[in-house]
Amino acid sequence: MTDNPAERDRLFGPAPRARTKRLPSWWLLPAGALLGAVAGGAYGQLKPPEYTATSSVVAVPTGETDADCTDALGFAQAYGRVAPQLAVLGDAQVWAGVPVATLRESVQVATSPDAPMVAVSATASSPGHAVDIADAVSRALITQADHTKDRTGVRLERLARALKPTEPSSASPALAALVGASAGGLLGGLALLARPRRTADDDERSRASVPGPAGAADARGARG
Repeated sequence: MTDNPAERDRLFGPAPRARTKRLPSWWLLPAGALLGAVAGGAYGQLKPPEYTATSSVVAVPTGETDADCTDALGFAQAYGRVAPQLAVLGDAQVWAGVPVATLRESVQVATSPDAPMVAVSATASSPGHAVDIADAVSRALITQADHTKDRTGVRLERLARALKPTEPSSASPALAALVGASAGGLLGGLALLARPRRTADDDERSRASVPGPAGAADARGARG
């Protein structure tokens, strides 16, 4: 028998640990989905719930100028763009009791292309706080419109006060886990597509490096 390790590997094949089976390539998909589900579920459990309340105002002609419903619709769109600005939020912070920076982060304003209405939605960590912020911004917006109604011929009136939400608007832990699983599976699929692929030449070299049992026995007989 030869004492040369390289000669032994050539005759009898590589050591047993080198012949260990590799994991199948598709394992990245379930592994990524599992990790994403765990991370998403943990995020949904640890993140405090958020509540959203919505207040709405409507633009109407004052009747003192030639402004009509079409003009009111146009001014409603304009007031919707003005609502997140400092002129409105500066007044709203007094009634809401929060800084302007907090109002900018928590308030969203939406308008309709068919109706002269402005909807003000506020998100906060408690239902009552969300109601206070939404109503405060709506009130400040009405006040700003009153300053210019003599020139525009359009004023804002409160259409609906914000109602106290009974359920969180943030994602539940189950939904967060589902979203995390989807994202993890997607990342796993991308990693699977980006991994280096084995070629036919690699497979041929791998098979050629390990002689069969018969060849190994012949080699031992010849050296004996």
